[in-house]
Amino acid sequence: MKTQKNNVLFLIVIALLIFAYVGLDLKEKGTQLGETSSSIEQRTVDDQAKIMQAYQQQRSKLQVQSQGVVKVILPDDNDGSRHQRMILQLDNGLTVLIAHNIDLAPRIEGLQKGEMVEFYGVYEYNNKGGVIHWTHHDPRRKHIDGWLKYKGRMYQ
Repeated sequence: MKTQKNNVLFLIVIALLIFAYVGLDLKEKGTQLGETSSSIEQRTVDDQAKIMQAYQQQRSKLQVQSQGVVKVILPDDNDGSRHQRMILQLDNGLTVLIAHNIDLAPRIEGLQKGEMVEFYGVYEYNNKGGVIHWTHHDPRRKHIDGWLKYKGRMYQ
Protein backbone atom coordinates (compact mmCIF):
# COMPACT_ATOMS: atom_id res chain seq x y z
CA MET A 1 0.00 0.00 0.00
CA LYS A 2 2.82 2.41 0.92
CA THR A 3 4.63 1.63 -2.36
CA GLN A 4 1.45 2.37 -4.33
CA LYS A 5 1.08 5.78 -2.60
CA ASN A 6 4.73 6.55 -3.32
CA ASN A 7 4.21 5.66 -6.99
CA VAL A 8 1.15 7.92 -7.23
CA LEU A 9 3.03 10.76 -5.52
CA PHE A 10 5.99 10.23 -7.86
CA LEU A 11 3.68 10.39 -10.92
CA ILE A 12 2.07 13.60 -9.63
CA VAL A 13 5.49 15.23 -9.15
CA ILE A 14 6.56 14.16 -12.66
CA ALA A 15 3.30 15.52 -14.14
CA LEU A 16 3.81 18.88 -12.38
CA LEU A 17 7.37 19.10 -13.66
CA ILE A 18 6.21 18.37 -17.21
CA PHE A 19 3.47 21.02 -17.00
CA ALA A 20 5.95 23.55 -15.62
CA TYR A 21 8.45 22.77 -18.41
CA VAL A 22 5.81 23.00 -21.15
CA GLY A 23 4.55 26.31 -19.74
CA LEU A 24 8.07 27.79 -19.69
CA ASP A 25 8.75 26.47 -23.19
CA LEU A 26 5.57 28.11 -24.53
CA LYS A 27 6.48 31.39 -22.86
CA GLU A 28 9.95 31.28 -24.47
CA LYS A 29 8.44 30.55 -27.89
CA GLY A 30 6.11 33.54 -27.55
CA THR A 31 9.08 35.73 -26.67
CA GLN A 32 11.04 34.40 -29.66
CA LEU A 33 8.15 35.41 -31.91
CA GLY A 34 8.49 38.99 -30.70
CA GLU A 35 5.80 38.80 -28.05
CA THR A 36 6.58 39.84 -24.53
CA SER A 37 4.47 38.85 -21.58
CA SER A 38 3.07 42.40 -21.60
CA SER A 39 2.05 42.19 -25.28
CA ILE A 40 0.32 38.88 -24.62
CA GLU A 41 -1.42 40.51 -21.66
CA GLN A 42 -2.51 43.43 -23.86
CA ARG A 43 -4.70 41.11 -25.91
CA THR A 44 -6.52 39.58 -22.97
CA VAL A 45 -7.02 42.16 -20.21
CA ASP A 46 -10.27 44.09 -19.78
CA ASP A 47 -10.50 46.11 -16.59
CA GLN A 48 -14.03 47.49 -17.01
CA ALA A 49 -15.16 45.99 -13.69
CA LYS A 50 -12.05 47.43 -12.00
CA ILE A 51 -12.80 50.86 -13.51
CA MET A 52 -16.45 50.74 -12.41
CA GLN A 53 -15.44 49.75 -8.89
CA ALA A 54 -12.88 52.57 -8.76
CA TYR A 55 -15.56 55.02 -9.91
CA GLN A 56 -18.04 53.79 -7.30
CA GLN A 57 -15.41 53.94 -4.54
CA GLN A 58 -13.96 57.25 -5.81
CA ARG A 59 -10.48 55.70 -6.13
CA SER A 60 -7.64 56.93 -8.34
CA LYS A 61 -4.16 56.04 -9.54
CA LEU A 62 -5.11 52.62 -10.93
CA GLN A 63 -3.34 51.16 -13.96
CA VAL A 64 -6.11 49.87 -16.23
CA GLN A 65 -6.65 48.42 -19.67
CA SER A 66 -9.91 48.31 -21.60
CA GLN A 67 -11.70 49.75 -24.61
CA GLY A 68 -14.65 51.94 -25.38
CA VAL A 69 -16.61 53.57 -28.18
CA VAL A 70 -15.82 57.20 -29.01
CA LYS A 71 -18.85 59.24 -27.95
CA VAL A 72 -17.37 62.74 -28.14
CA ILE A 73 -14.20 64.16 -29.68
CA LEU A 74 -13.16 67.19 -27.65
CA PRO A 75 -10.79 70.01 -28.63
CA ASP A 76 -7.18 69.54 -27.58
CA ASP A 77 -6.17 70.77 -24.15
CA ASN A 78 -3.26 73.12 -24.87
CA ASP A 79 -2.59 74.30 -21.30
CA GLY A 80 0.84 72.96 -20.34
CA SER A 81 1.48 69.63 -22.06
CA ARG A 82 -0.86 69.26 -25.02
CA HIS A 83 -3.47 66.49 -24.78
CA GLN A 84 -5.79 65.00 -27.38
CA ARG A 85 -9.11 64.44 -25.62
CA MET A 86 -12.06 62.16 -26.26
CA ILE A 87 -14.87 60.62 -24.25
CA LEU A 88 -15.25 56.86 -24.50
CA GLN A 89 -18.26 54.87 -23.40
CA LEU A 90 -17.36 51.51 -21.92
CA ASP A 91 -19.50 48.40 -22.36
CA ASN A 92 -20.65 48.77 -18.73
CA GLY A 93 -22.17 52.20 -19.54
CA LEU A 94 -19.56 54.31 -17.76
CA THR A 95 -17.96 57.14 -19.73
CA VAL A 96 -14.32 58.14 -19.28
CA LEU A 97 -12.29 61.03 -20.60
CA ILE A 98 -9.10 60.01 -22.38
CA ALA A 99 -6.34 62.64 -22.03
CA HIS A 100 -3.59 61.52 -24.43
CA ASN A 101 -0.35 63.52 -24.20
CA ILE A 102 0.49 64.52 -27.78
CA ASP A 103 3.76 66.15 -26.77
CA LEU A 104 5.05 62.64 -25.91
CA ALA A 105 3.01 60.41 -28.23
CA PRO A 106 1.51 60.69 -31.71
CA ARG A 107 -1.97 62.09 -32.12
CA ILE A 108 -4.64 59.70 -33.37
CA GLU A 109 -5.37 61.04 -36.83
CA GLY A 110 -8.75 60.42 -38.40
CA LEU A 111 -10.44 59.59 -35.09
CA GLN A 112 -14.16 59.07 -35.65
CA LYS A 113 -17.19 59.07 -33.38
CA GLY A 114 -18.62 55.57 -32.96
CA GLU A 115 -15.23 53.85 -33.41
CA MET A 116 -13.56 51.61 -30.83
CA VAL A 117 -10.42 52.79 -29.01
CA GLU A 118 -8.43 50.50 -26.73
CA PHE A 119 -6.39 51.99 -23.91
CA TYR A 120 -3.82 51.22 -21.24
CA GLY A 121 -3.23 54.00 -18.74
CA VAL A 122 -3.95 55.36 -15.29
CA TYR A 123 -7.53 55.88 -14.07
CA GLU A 124 -8.29 58.98 -12.00
CA TYR A 125 -11.71 59.43 -10.42
CA ASN A 126 -14.01 62.35 -11.15
CA ASN A 127 -17.78 62.63 -10.78
CA LYS A 128 -18.30 62.39 -14.57
CA GLY A 129 -16.86 58.88 -14.83
CA GLY A 130 -13.14 59.42 -14.59
CA VAL A 131 -10.07 60.28 -16.63
CA ILE A 132 -7.56 57.94 -18.23
CA HIS A 133 -4.10 59.44 -18.67
CA TRP A 134 -0.50 58.18 -19.01
CA THR A 135 -1.50 56.65 -22.37
CA HIS A 136 2.03 57.18 -23.68
CA HIS A 137 5.60 56.12 -23.03
CA ASP A 138 7.52 57.74 -20.18
CA PRO A 139 10.79 59.18 -21.49
CA ARG A 140 12.13 59.25 -17.91
CA ARG A 141 11.32 55.54 -17.46
CA LYS A 142 9.80 56.14 -14.01
CA HIS A 143 6.25 55.19 -14.97
CA ILE A 144 4.66 52.24 -16.74
CA ASP A 145 4.30 52.98 -20.45
CA GLY A 146 0.69 53.34 -21.56
CA TRP A 147 -0.86 53.33 -25.02
CA LEU A 148 -3.94 53.84 -27.16
CA LYS A 149 -4.89 51.51 -29.98
CA TYR A 150 -7.11 52.62 -32.84
CA LYS A 151 -7.84 50.61 -35.99
CA GLY A 152 -4.98 48.24 -35.18
CA ARG A 153 -2.34 50.96 -34.70
CA MET A 154 -0.64 51.65 -31.38
CA TYR A 155 -0.13 55.23 -30.21
CA GLN A 156 2.39 55.59 -27.39
